[in-house]
Order: sequence, then structure tokens, then C-alpha cells
Amino acid sequence: MLQPATHSQLSVAEYLTREEGAECRHEYVNGQLYAMTGASRAHNLICMNIGAALRPRLRGTPCQLFANDMKLYLQINKQDIFYYPDLLLTCDPNDRQTYYCTAPGLLIEVLSDSTERIDRREKLWAYQTLPSLTAYWLVAQHQPRLEIYRRSNQWQMESITSGEVRVEALDLAVSLDTIYEDVLVPGL
Repeated sequence: MLQPATHSQLSVAEYLTREEGAECRHEYVNGQLYAMTGASRAHNLICMNIGAALRPRLRGTPCQLFANDMKLYLQINKQDIFYYPDLLLTCDPNDRQTYYCTAPGLLIEVLSDSTERIDRREKLWAYQTLPSLTAYWLVAQHQPRLEIYRRSNQWQMESITSGEVRVEALDLAVSLDTIYEDVLVPGL
């Protein structure tokens, strides 16, 4: 998300209608659209690896996991915002809108050169306003490293470069080896 895709203000209804048939996805911040860039092979593999590790634990629970195409809706200071997190886990049985979620427990962004600054600053700040959110992961593409921000740790960053990472909402641990399986990064 770099430059606005349009210069005119769109309503939320116009955005949702436009996005439903769009060839290119857009994030929405207070009436402005921001075109989403394509993802690398490493980015996609990391998302799929995390999704594959989490998905089996969801059976029989109210939790649902979405990758890339499910929007997250926030309202901050009367501004409507729609983001596309790389992975979104919601366990709220009432969070069932067709095209977006509002109550995630876990949000994951795989860092890209073009979006890293936004993921680390704007989204980190915005995501912390969600009462349902318990953790936000930033996953590096070019090295085995996760930065995790947890509500239970007052949103202080934890850096994980080996071993496992806990997913409290699912009572599950996922190894970095699993997250980076088939991803060509130094040190693996």
C-alpha cells in the first residue's frame, strides 16, 4: 500500500461494491483506495505454511482462518478502514460478515519491502485498537524471524529466531522450521 489508487473519496458501500469485482485488491483508509502489490514466492509459501499448521486445530471450534483475501474492518476516530492482512484468525462466532471480519484474535503480516513500514507502524497501531486482538505477528521473508506483539505483554515486541511460537487462541505451538519450510532463506 503506497500511493492512493484514486483521488476521489469513496463511501464504504462504494468501496465494498467496487472491491467485489475488482481485478486488483485495494485497502481503504478514510475514503481513499490503496492498491495492493503482488507477493513473492517466499511470501506465499510462508502464508501457506502457517495456514497449514493452524488449520487442523480449527476443526470443531468456532475459529476460522483466512488468507490474503478477507478484509479486516476497523473504525478509528470515526474513520473507516479496511485492510487485507496476510492471515486473519477469528474465533468470534458473531464475526461472520460476508466480505470482512471485525473481531480477529490473531493477525499476521509477512513483511515485504514495499509494505514493511506500514505493517510496523500504521497497522501495528491500528490493530491494537481491536478489543478482540490478542496477538499480531510480523514474519520476515529473508531470514527466520518473527516479531510478535501480544496484548498480554502490553504490546511489547518479542523476537523469535528459532524454536517455536505459541498460538494462545488455539493452544498450539508452531516451529519456525514449519513456518519456513521450502522457503530459501539463509540459515535454514
